[in-house]
Amino acid sequence: MTPTPKSLPLAVAWMFAALVSFLLMAIAGRELSAEVGPAQIVAFRNMICLALLAVILARLGWKHARSAKPGRHVLRNAIHFGAQFGWFYAIARIPIAEVFAIEFTTPIWTALLAALFLGERLTVSRVTAIALGFGGVLVILRPGVAILDPAAFAALGAAFGYACSYIFTKDLVATDRPVTILLWMNAVQLPLALAASASIWVAPSPALWPWVVVTGIVGLSSHYCLSRALQYGEATVVTPIDFLRLPLAAAVAWMLYGERVDPWVFIGAAIIFGGVWLNLRRG
Repeated sequence: MTPTPKSLPLAVAWMFAALVSFLLMAIAGRELSAEVGPAQIVAFRNMICLALLAVILARLGWKHARSAKPGRHVLRNAIHFGAQFGWFYAIARIPIAEVFAIEFTTPIWTALLAALFLGERLTVSRVTAIALGFGGVLVILRPGVAILDPAAFAALGAAFGYACSYIFTKDLVATDRPVTILLWMNAVQLPLALAASASIWVAPSPALWPWVVVTGIVGLSSHYCLSRALQYGEATVVTPIDFLRLPLAAAVAWMLYGERVDPWVFIGAAIIFGGVWLNLRRG
């Protein structure tokens, strides 16, 4: 579908639905972290996603489970598992808004990796965007001024891991449908998550089981809503809306957990956003 001015409201609506999914994922991760480790949270997410995908494939046909590049899927999702582990680890230990601010470096990492491994041109605008991204991270972390929390580096590692997975996805979408990519993502990650959490597996209390279900549902809805938003609107329209995650996350975390966010997080995020926006505007 070619985006048109009439489809802009739909792009915005789908993007806000994606924002809700991202926020619910963060809240679910924070709630579950009171009793459950990051690897087990990923395992729960994979189980529920696979159950939902089984229902979808029962209607679409199981032929969509086949992939022309199974090895790429395994490598992509091993990296993505590590990224998810780091993300949930960070969500449990530092302000949610700070995790989202650091995660905004993912497009910056992706631009750098695309130049290194996909042969894409490293233009002046991309170099500037990368420099702004790193500058924004330094503003958020302020090494030598603030105490550096290991969880912040886990969030930064997660952003880099997500960027790596996007590079693989760019290759996979040439041959595989989105539902195929999602199926392989959860099928590959589930045994990794089970192996990583087997020795410390705990049964969550009954009050947490609704959050287990939420984790699995938004694990799919976030991908789906973001894809639909990009279907109806250009990236230059959709991506800036994603940056509303930061103030929304800060507001929600303040209301639910009493979290106060350092103003430097917003300043650093604004610098990162400037780099991402420049990269989008200059192609």
